[in-house]
Amino acid sequence: MKKFILLALAFAVAGFFAYKLLSDKPAAPAGPPPAALHVGKASSQFNTAFADVLTQYYALKDALVDWDTLKADQAAYALSAKVDSLPVRTLQADSDIVKTALSLNASLSSEAKAFTGEAGIENRRRAFNMLTDELYNLVMTVNYDGEKIYHIKCPMAFKETEEGYWLSNTPQVVNPYLGNKHPKFKSSMLSCGEVMDSLPLVRK
Repeated sequence: MKKFILLALAFAVAGFFAYKLLSDKPAAPAGPPPAALHVGKASSQFNTAFADVLTQYYALKDALVDWDTLKADQAAYALSAKVDSLPVRTLQADSDIVKTALSLNASLSSEAKAFTGEAGIENRRRAFNMLTDELYNLVMTVNYDGEKIYHIKCPMAFKETEEGYWLSNTPQVVNPYLGNKHPKFKSSMLSCGEVMDSLPLVRK
């Protein structure tokens, strides 16, 4: 019986040392961290073309401020043409960024083309909100820094409870969702809104 106890004790001690040896083994070194996606400085050709896109976007925004659907449709049509000619493939960027930019550019073009088919100014403003999201994401993706762009929110863009966003080249709030001819508010809510951020973001 005593020999059995000693034998069991010996196995226990051996097992303990084996466990310690294995548990103290250093972990395999981790591989290198994934490289950050890179966007280089855009060419003057790209920046000029992007500035043309923004010019037509701002014309669309201003037409909505004035409740002018004819001018809004004309601006949306011109915007789609400028977006279609944007030289996204000239970007000095990682392939994943270029693919994302191409996808956003295609969506932006589709939204601009669909704008004129919307019935009434309310639906056009909803289309403008979606179009704004696509343009904002495109600006962020390509890291456009040709000019200062302000991202502004209206907390009561739709049905006085749903928010909407727009971009502006000035921090002054001139609301394209409520505008200057609102049937209820007239022009009293033209300055309703809040600047959420501005672009370009700080480039490291």
